[in-house]
Amino acid sequence: MTVLNIIQILVSILLVIIILMQVKGQGTGLFGAADNSFRTRRGIELQLLRFTVALIVVFLGLSIASARLF
Repeated sequence: MTVLNIIQILVSILLVIIILMQVKGQGTGLFGAADNSFRTRRGIELQLLRFTVALIVVFLGLSIASARLF
């Protein structure tokens, strides 16, 4: 296992945790509450969204780099 693979595993675990943090307050049902469907993100929600997008970009970059090396 290379360092690249270990970093990719850590990023994926962090990504799952961040996504679960966002879903936690999204309503009671499987698809969330209807009144919360169209609202703007502010404060910590906006930062979590930006951090999630950044982690996805990092994860995709690591995946491509890992595939090129092997």
